[in-house]
Amino acid sequence: MNIFPAYICPLCQEPLSQVDKSIRCVNNHCFDFAKEGYVNLLPVQHKHSKDPGDNKSMVAARRAFLDQGYYQALVDLITALYKSYIDTNDSSTVLDAGCGEGFYTHQHKHKNNQVYGVDIAKNAIKIAAKRYNECAFSVGTLSHLPFSGQYFDWVYSIYAPILEQEFSRVLKPKGYLLTVTPAENHLIELKQLIYRDAKQHDTERLPINEMTLIEEQRLNYKMTFSNNQDLINLLAMTPFAFKTTPDLLSKLNMLTNFECQADFLIRLYQNT
Repeated sequence: MNIFPAYICPLCQEPLSQVDKSIRCVNNHCFDFAKEGYVNLLPVQHKHSKDPGDNKSMVAARRAFLDQGYYQALVDLITALYKSYIDTNDSSTVLDAGCGEGFYTHQHKHKNNQVYGVDIAKNAIKIAAKRYNECAFSVGTLSHLPFSGQYFDWVYSIYAPILEQEFSRVLKPKGYLLTVTPAENHLIELKQLIYRDAKQHDTERLPINEMTLIEEQRLNYKMTFSNNQDLINLLAMTPFAFKTTPDLLSKLNMLTNFECQADFLIRLYQNT
């Protein structure tokens, strides 16, 4: 029997221990590992729909888009920040809160740390666990994270809901939270194809109130799309997908060398 010091039962918050291919708590609540290697810690009462989170088409589009390297500059920046604050020679614990299909999660894995990813979308977690088996993935909700308190040295939220109370609970004292949100002009050229009056993102409201903001950076660069399918995948992985029409798809397919801004706001906070 192995103890999972990070995982707690989502029903009674007791620690979970491994028994064969399952993990269970002292109250005998039991959760099986899927064949892909992840564990589902999302009880029915924490679901808001039958199949919450991104659907299969959104997950597939994001996977295909990210694999083309359009956001590599963001990966380089956030991993450099991690290495500047966390000693990679020491054991550390990392959580990707809202990890999707694990693209950013596995970028933080090195030989000395433990890296966890959690997301409400089972479709995404299946892909993540199968592709990045050096990390530990679970299905769960960010509002009730299935992890012990004060366990993580580093938590990051990339284009996912930012829930300060839960993030603070699972962070160690003086642990770090890194958030990535849209800056003013993120994908503004794509928005202008969809909306008659495309508005900039509002960056004034800080999503964190109690933790200390210790660093803030903006990353802006142009992406050039010569492959129309990459542009369509970008559209499909965003909320703009719900505005997709046959006319819009036809317009995107006709574009050549379309330029669009990537504009990210990166904030690093320290827990109290």
